[in-house]
Amino acid sequence: MSAMDTASVSPAPGTPPEGLLEAFWAYERALMEDDLDALDRLFAPGPTTLRGDAAGLLVGHDAISAFRGRRGGTPRRRIVQTHVQTVDDDHALVVAVTELERGGRGQQTQLWARGAAGWQVTAAHVAVPPPALDTRIWRVVGDPLVAARGTEEDAGPLAGESVAVKDLYAVAGQPTGAGNPAWLASAPTAEHHAHAVARLLAAGADVRGIARTDELAWSLAGTNHHTGTPPNPRAPGRIPGGSSSGSASAVSLGHATIGLGTDTGGSIRVPAAYQGLFGIRTTHGVVPVDGLVPLAPSFDTVGWLTRSAALLERVGEALLPLAPEPGGDAEVVLVPDLLDLASPEVAAAVRAVAPAEAAEERWSIDGLDTWLDAFRTVQAWEAWRSHGGWLEGRLSVLGPDVRGRFEHARSVTDAQADRARVVLTQARTEIRALVGDRVLLLPSASSVAPRLDDDLAVVRDATMRLTCLAGIGGLPAVSLPTVAGGLPVGACLLAAPGRDRDLLRRAHDLTQEPTREPA
Repeated sequence: MSAMDTASVSPAPGTPPEGLLEAFWAYERALMEDDLDALDRLFAPGPTTLRGDAAGLLVGHDAISAFRGRRGGTPRRRIVQTHVQTVDDDHALVVAVTELERGGRGQQTQLWARGAAGWQVTAAHVAVPPPALDTRIWRVVGDPLVAARGTEEDAGPLAGESVAVKDLYAVAGQPTGAGNPAWLASAPTAEHHAHAVARLLAAGADVRGIARTDELAWSLAGTNHHTGTPPNPRAPGRIPGGSSSGSASAVSLGHATIGLGTDTGGSIRVPAAYQGLFGIRTTHGVVPVDGLVPLAPSFDTVGWLTRSAALLERVGEALLPLAPEPGGDAEVVLVPDLLDLASPEVAAAVRAVAPAEAAEERWSIDGLDTWLDAFRTVQAWEAWRSHGGWLEGRLSVLGPDVRGRFEHARSVTDAQADRARVVLTQARTEIRALVGDRVLLLPSASSVAPRLDDDLAVVRDATMRLTCLAGIGGLPAVSLPTVAGGLPVGACLLAAPGRDRDLLRRAHDLTQEPTREPA
């Protein structure tokens, strides 16, 4: 039985304009056949055409067409009701009730206009039943998965908050999957919580669930080969950022209020930038990494993401050691040479975050590429030392991008790593001296979130030239959300080791007013 045979049409008021229903059913057939050419013809051309769903709003025919080309078709469904409201002879609203083959009902609302090319959709909104478990975001989830340890009399400072735990941290009673099905299949059940998880539970937060990560945390994209790409609701059709992608998307979507993640080369700062979140990479070693699957221990740090600076700071109260307050407000410094490493739009957005009294200072960054090469060499050497024993003979269990990195890591010699460490030791001294007792303001990532079909390797290289500074220096870094061209970007505060709490306070101070676009 066809969709047309089972659908009832309820026009109101009056009879639908001539040709409208024929165009509607042509669109439905094209949708079920994934006929991209027909779909393009039936959506109005130009920059004002709209398509929205739970993942976000697409603006312009080109953006909508690109989205359709990537998604590989839509879930099978039939139309069970069609309601038409005629605006005038050339405009009408169509609301259709859909029934999905997998179960559940949805709706689609379309505004149609007739022009020289016939009837075309100028705006559409699609609603479908959400999955009980979005496996792109979560490996396992509960209500909650693990309840806070506090009592009603002593609920704790994070009472009422919920945590999406990156699937690198041990959660008692659960295996740790590290973003890879083969790893998960052989992982033991954890007997104890990781240090950071235990501290959050003790502070009154519930663990909502275990969130997806890129395989073994070696990526900045969030595009897990096995479990899919978590959505980026702030930038539909674009990557979420990794490797703390699941935690970031859970927070961005409101599934959890705190995303517990890690940052080795930018895995907190990049998803924070791409999804308009606050995020902190802590000083190396300041929060214990007990119960955490490592990548490169010389650079691995605990971090977290939130939707507000206030909550970011409150989580710091639970996880960070007490530290003496610095005397007075540290000077905020902009470095034009670092801003120039980002796209002009991102650089302008970061400048707009700076306080009026921020200073500018020229740095010589001629050695930055050498520093990044050394960082990558030591990271690769340590990654193979961390996981080579398990991966030897089974590299095929990894997705292509991560497998390529581990294949390279296997080839890095001890001598190469030793030479790279010499470079990093000198670089660390220089970076810390340049930062001094100031707060450096730079881009969290080099661009807005790339589209799914962009060259992600190029974007990764550009972004790591910025993110490696904190990793090499062992420095704390806080990403603040701002916007460029209507898309989220990140402005990063960088300070000396141990000044994590100071950065959290400064982030709160700098975001008291609404985020603004650069002039």
